[in-house]
Parts: sequence; structure tokens; C-alpha cells
Amino acid sequence: MSGRARLTLFALLATLLTAWSLVPLVESAGWLLQAALLLGVQSAVGAGARRVPLARSLTVAAQLLVSLLLLAFLFGGKAGSPGSGPVAYLVTDFGALFQQGVQDVGEYAIPAPLTDGIRLLLVSGVLLIGLLVDMLAVTVRTAAAAGLPLLALYSVAAGLAGGGEASWISFLLAGCGYLMMLLAEGRDRLAQWGRVFAAGPRERGPSSSGLSATGAHATAPVRTGRRIGVVALGLALVVPAALPALGGGMLGAQGDGEGGGSGVGGTISAVNPLVSLQSSLNAQDNRVVLKYRTDSPQQSEQYLRILALDEFNGVKWEASGRALADVPARLPTPPGLSEQVRGTAVEVSTSLSAADSFTQRYLPMPYPATAVDIGGKWRFEPVGRTLVGDQLGKGRFQNVQGAQYRVRSLLLRPTAEQLQNAPEPNPAVRAEYTKLPELPPVVAETARKVTQGAKDDYTRAVKLQDFFAVTGGFRYDTKTASGTGPDAVARFLADKEGFCVHFAFSMAAMSRTLGIPARVAVGFTPGEKQSDGTVNVSMRDAHAWPELYFEGVGWTRFEPTPRAGISVPDYTRPRAPAAQPSAPAPLPSQSGAAQPSAAPSQSQDCPPEQKKLGECGGPALTQDAASGGGGPSLTAVLGWTAAALVVLGVPLLPLLWRTRVRKRRLAAGGVTEAWLELGDAAWDVGIAPDEALSPRRAAFRVVQMGRLEADAAAAVHRITAALERTLYAPAGTGVSYPGLAEDVLAARAGLLAPVGRGTRLRALLLPRSAVRVAWAVSARWSGVASVVSARLAAVRLRLPLRGRG
Repeated sequence: MSGRARLTLFALLATLLTAWSLVPLVESAGWLLQAALLLGVQSAVGAGARRVPLARSLTVAAQLLVSLLLLAFLFGGKAGSPGSGPVAYLVTDFGALFQQGVQDVGEYAIPAPLTDGIRLLLVSGVLLIGLLVDMLAVTVRTAAAAGLPLLALYSVAAGLAGGGEASWISFLLAGCGYLMMLLAEGRDRLAQWGRVFAAGPRERGPSSSGLSATGAHATAPVRTGRRIGVVALGLALVVPAALPALGGGMLGAQGDGEGGGSGVGGTISAVNPLVSLQSSLNAQDNRVVLKYRTDSPQQSEQYLRILALDEFNGVKWEASGRALADVPARLPTPPGLSEQVRGTAVEVSTSLSAADSFTQRYLPMPYPATAVDIGGKWRFEPVGRTLVGDQLGKGRFQNVQGAQYRVRSLLLRPTAEQLQNAPEPNPAVRAEYTKLPELPPVVAETARKVTQGAKDDYTRAVKLQDFFAVTGGFRYDTKTASGTGPDAVARFLADKEGFCVHFAFSMAAMSRTLGIPARVAVGFTPGEKQSDGTVNVSMRDAHAWPELYFEGVGWTRFEPTPRAGISVPDYTRPRAPAAQPSAPAPLPSQSGAAQPSAAPSQSQDCPPEQKKLGECGGPALTQDAASGGGGPSLTAVLGWTAAALVVLGVPLLPLLWRTRVRKRRLAAGGVTEAWLELGDAAWDVGIAPDEALSPRRAAFRVVQMGRLEADAAAAVHRITAALERTLYAPAGTGVSYPGLAEDVLAARAGLLAPVGRGTRLRALLLPRSAVRVAWAVSARWSGVASVVSARLAAVRLRLPLRGRG
């Protein structure tokens, strides 16, 4: 292996060892193998370009182009952005996935799930660092400077991971990779000066100046460099352990990004605890994060609430800063709950178990909880009635990971009459929970239009819920961008598609425009009941819903999201008609076994929950049919065809060029062109040209090294004789003969016959003689540069000389 090839390999290895520090950031390390394969292709392209050789800039450009193509074809189409054709596939969709990855990084806690967006960021980041390391260490030949991108990669990983035992292993791997790359580069440099001899056998006695006692041999430079590297690495590992810890700093531990405090009087900071609802709903690994068992008679009402977002600051909904207190043995009475509603409630008990991969700092609980039995350090936020993990140490907080706990809660059963006759809310509650930034006028106008004719807040709330869930023509789509801000509600009302975040945020904002206190709750839907009586809550059960305040009942859940598996609360359903059918009607099938009727029902009294699921026929079927699409468009087919032709054509460019050159040379009928084609045919199978040989000696060399048969060898000798006559015959003598082209083709076939399949394929697809293209481009560039330099020199000579004398 040559010195440059060895250096390329060690640069690749140094990048991969440093990339190992990113492994703790995500739950799966499968992306690292993918990055290693792409990095190997990128390094191979660089090695091939340097062997041609290409200019340094062209080498880096080729590596970058191949890397971008590999990333685009590997990740294109995963973001599901609108558009068709290769441009949307390679650019629009690729960019959307990159943006989604940035959003996932900001929303997920470490270790984050390996979404497609995060995988793209990790793989592309490693490829970029690998390109910089390869360029600095191998192309530019400054391996020491290649440590800067490696340091940047390790610093980002260490800063995000927050230290730990794994950081020592990561640092050791990264340091060893960098040292091996330096040693490979130093060995390559020394090899360019000649063979490096090691020192002779050691002899006892004093030595000085790096010489042995006999003064015969110097200490080997490679061995000295190795010792220096090992000592430096050891100091880097030992010194930080001996020095006192330094807190803070840009990369210092900052907690989990959720704020908080410890002790009495601490506060919980304003945060965005959505826990990436969109990514959870679209997650490919629908893993179970919670399991519970409850004695509630209505398991469909067992929502697990994490936190309430009660402040809309014009950019996003978030939890306002609240004071924390110790967790009491019995939680206080929920705000706004009257004794009349409290008397009809049932207290239920729920035992929950969290998965080891679930690192949420807020404790999921049924609402409203009355008592919580859990180990660890937790704090209570009375206004939102949530439990928050307390600080355990520097940068560490209590979370729900692997916890087993028990919650007692109230199953409230308010009636529509109680909500409809609710008195005016407390002025302080109304003032705080109806605050709004300046919104587009269409938001308030739509709220007033939808609730027109309603005489109380309850009726307005139900009309808003039905507008989103049933009558408004909205469509549930988890691929919609989860934007927030004043204009996001207006965009959602215009586009009429989104997922739970859009529906909950929009209904809460529109309720506030009507003077109804509102906030947004974040948590999980009831989950799926198992055969053993337990209930599994998975990532795709993540949900957001609006909570509206009614005096006497308190914070009340509404359900505007038209999503399968979600039930609207009983108190928002229309009253059953007085007349009952003679035979009980079958309940709607939850398994989808019931078949729709032949004619779509046009009845207006279809239950809202069935309309939400599209089980009443008519509009739901029409909408599905309209959104199904009719197959790829002609533009998409043509675009994909063009992209496929480009992908297939690029590897065939050397073959096409070589075929075209061969035809042009043979069609010319000249002996010189035939001899040049014979030499290139031999070069393609591994017989490099030797310009120092005479034509006859060169012909014997081709026959011998090519192991040509008698007919092919005779054809080579006839071409050689014709070339000698061309070189030495008098001017005007005809030296060509009719079978010249056939002899060249026969000699080429004879050269290809004895070689192996791999050599034959390379001679056809990647001919060595194609380097003439690079030579021609280099010569053309040199000629242009010479002309430009000459003209610039002439201009300088014509300029008047000033200041002389």
C-alpha cells in the first residue's frame, strides 16, 4: 500500500472514531454503519481522483458531488413534501427533511429517537467532517490541521451529551484516531526522503543529543513521535481528572433545557414541552412509552396529561413561569370545581410504569390528580397541577425514565346543563387566560361566524369543536408543518389540514377571542387495552387538546381533532332523541369490520364521532377519493426518466468517450492514429506505454506482456512495419494498407482475451487511457494561462513609468 493510500485510510478511520462520540445522542447506532459506507465511497473517490491525477480543487469537487448525490438518493422522498419530478425529489424534499431534522434536534431530549431528519443530520455532518479531514490530511498534505474539524465534531458531541463515562471512551477513540493519522502522515513524509532505518541494538552507557553510546545511530523519528503522542494523550486524560471541575461555559452542562429550580420558592421556566408531537405521530418505531392499569369505569376518558400551555406570546404556546412547591400528600382541590360536580365524580386509581427510553421530566398523570405515590425528587406546580422533576445535581434532573408510580384522580362527569348554566368565570381567571397577541382579523371573524346564534360559552365551545371536527371540512394530516405564531392560525383556517397541534392551538386561540378562558394540554390519549387488562401507550398516542374553563367545573377537555381512535367527551355530544327504536342499533365497530352501506347517508343527525371518522358516507368518501390521486403525472414520469438516464449515463461516460475516439482514429485511416490506438488498447489492459522504446521494441513488449496469439501478434507486427515505413520512408510514399483498422481491432481483441473478467470490465468501463482527457484539459488550461500572462505582461510594459529620475 502506498503512503498516500495509507494516509487516506487512516484519515477515514480518524473521522469514524471521532464520530463515535455522537452515538450517545440517539437511541440507535445504526446510522454510524451507514455513514461509514458513504464515507468509504467518498474517500475512494478522492483516492481515485488523486491517482489520475486531478487538480486539488477538482478532487474536492468530485468528492463533494458524489457525497451530495449519495445523500440525495438515500434520503430523498422521506420528508413527503409536495411536488413531483427529480427537482422536488433531490432538492425540495431533501431540504424539507434537513429542516425537519433541525426541528427534531430542538425538540427531542437525549437520547433522541433516530428519525429520518436526525439521521440525515448525523450522516451528512460526518461526511462533511470526513471531506475536510481528507482534504487537509491527504489532498493538501497538512495532517496536523485536520485535527481542527475532528475537534469541532468531538466538541459538538461532548457539549450535547453532557459528559459521563462514555465521554472518556469517545475522547480516547478520537485521540487515537488523530494520532494514527499523524503517524501515517509522518511516515509518508519520511519515506519520500528515502528508507527510514531504525536504531541499532542498544548498548549500555551514557548517551546525549539523541545518539547511542557508540554514536552510530540516531533515535528513530517515528518512534519518538509515537512516544510524544502517547504522552500527550495520557496528559489530556489525566490532567482534567486531577483539576477541579469548571462550571458553566458555552459547552457546560445546562440541564435538560427545561428550566426549573430546586428548593422552596423555585420556579419552572417557560418551555415548549410538546416533545415533538409531529415526529412522534410519524415515528416508524411506534414503541411503548407507558403502561398502566386502572379501575376507571371509562377507560376512554383516561387521558394522561403532561403539561398545560397557558401563554400565547405571539410566537408559540408555552407554559408560563410558575412557582414550585413540595408535593403534598393530598393535592389541593382543582380550581373552579364546585361541590355539586365534585359529588358526582368518581375517584379512580391508576398504576403506571414508564419505559426506560422515556426521559420526560414532566410526570404524565390523569387529570385532575388528587394524590401521587412516586419515588425520587419531584416538585409540584399548583396552577397547572403538574409534577416536575427536581434537580439531582449539576446538569441532572429527575425524570420519569423507568419509574413506577400510582396516581389517584377524579373522573369528572359534568353534564351539558351544568356547563351551559355555568356562572361567569372568576375575573382574574378570565383576565389571565384570554390574553392574546395581535392576530389576523380572520381568526376572530371566523370564531364569531361559527358561533353565531349561541347564547352561552358552552354552546360556543361545542360549535367551535364541531367546526373543526365535523362541519368545517378540515383534514387530519401529520405531514403538515407544525408552525406557530399569529399567522399560523390564519394559515390553518385557510389550508384546513393539520394534526392535533393545529386543531388545539387554533381552537384555544379562537376561544380566547370570544372571551372564553382557554389553554392547551399536552400528553397522551388513553392508549390501547391489552388482553391482560393493562393498557399500552405508544409514541403515536401523543396528543394535544384544548382545555376551556367553566366556573363550577374547572378546566374542561374538548376534542376538535378529527382523528381515528379519539372520542369526544360525553358532555359535548348532542342529546339522544326521545323516541327509541324498537330494537337496539348496533354500536359502531371499533375494528373496522362493519361495511359501509351501498348508498352514502345524507342524514344530518349522524353522531359527530362517526362523522369525524368518515363513517357516515358522502363527504368523507368523496374527500378520500379526491385525495387519493390518479397515479404519477406525465411530468413526474419524464423527470424520473431523465434522472435515471443521467444516473446510468454518468458511469458510462468513459466507455462512450473511448468508443468515440477509437472510431474516429480508425476512420481516419492513418498509420499514426492506428499506432496510437494500439498503444491505448494495451494501456487499458495494464500495459503502460514506454516512450523510450523504438516502435519495434514496443511491439515486442506488447506481444510478450499481452500474451498475444499468432494472429493477433502478426497484426501488431504489420502495424509496426507500417509505422516504421511512415517514419523512415521518403515523403509521398503510401504506407497505409486496406486491413489496417481490422488489424487494430484484432490486436485489441487479442489483448482482452487472456485477462480476467475484472480487468476486462475495467478496460471497457474505466479505461486507463481516459487520463488523456485530464491531460488535454490541463494543457488547454496552461495554454490559456500562458496567453493571459503574456497579455498582462505586454500591458504592463506599455504603461508609462512614473517617478523616474
